[in-house]
Amino acid sequence: MAQSFSSADEPISGINVTPLVDVVLVLLVVMMVTATYIASRSIPLDLPAGKTGEAAQAPLALSLDKQGALYLDGTRVDEGVLRERLRVAQRRNRDIRAVIAADGSVPHREVVHVMDLLRQEHIVRFGINVNPDDLTPAAR
Repeated sequence: MAQSFSSADEPISGINVTPLVDVVLVLLVVMMVTATYIASRSIPLDLPAGKTGEAAQAPLALSLDKQGALYLDGTRVDEGVLRERLRVAQRRNRDIRAVIAADGSVPHREVVHVMDLLRQEHIVRFGINVNPDDLTPAAR
């Protein structure tokens, strides 16, 4: 390793980047742990199994839990609030998509009701969320 000799009166001309790299790596680890924590706080659902499907990102995430409570993007909402938020989202983006995640024990009529709400608010591009562990490797 090359060594530089300098007197105390000369200005420092080199910057040691090792502490900077250490700080960046620590921040990266903190962000990864935080992201995992946030994802684990999602609504616990027992999603139905599916052998086919595709990954899709949707700006609207609707969830129905075991008790039939409705959530929009992780926040519990009633039907009136949901309709208003759907109208606002549809006005911002006419080609908006939604994903419905319903617990396996929720009656079929509840899921159909949510689908009907989406259609009434002119959101016709939506899908049903299934357990990703059950998908075949070709469908992922």
